[in-house]
Amino acid sequence: MTTPRGFRDKSDQGLLTLVGELPELVRNLVVAEIDAAKKWAAFAGKNAGIGAGWVVGALFVLFWSIPALGAFVIAGLSSWWPVWLSALVVFGAMLVLTAVLALLGFLRFKRIGKGNPAASIAEDVRAVKEVTDEF
Repeated sequence: MTTPRGFRDKSDQGLLTLVGELPELVRNLVVAEIDAAKKWAAFAGKNAGIGAGWVVGALFVLFWSIPALGAFVIAGLSSWWPVWLSALVVFGAMLVLTAVLALLGFLRFKRIGKGNPAASIAEDVRAVKEVTDEF
């Protein structure tokens, strides 16, 4: 007898028959989960690639809009100062901003080494060796 969803009704089968079918059911479940994970990975990879393309496009536009902003600031400052001085001030401000951002990035990279799991694993191995050496 089959149920409306197409599965067999196993209520009349014995316990040993049901236990005997268990390995096949587990294998089918694992295969189905792996197939679902593959489909999800393909879907996520496709969307990540498309999203990365849009982000690269945005960065390209931003890359070319920064010089336009610099020209705008230079033109604005040139109404009070000579053009060469305005350009020099904007260039200096950009150098200072670059140095600050680079320093912040360097300090952030230094923080990576503090939470290194390999160091904690090495410490755990050392502690286990010390305990085993005592016995």
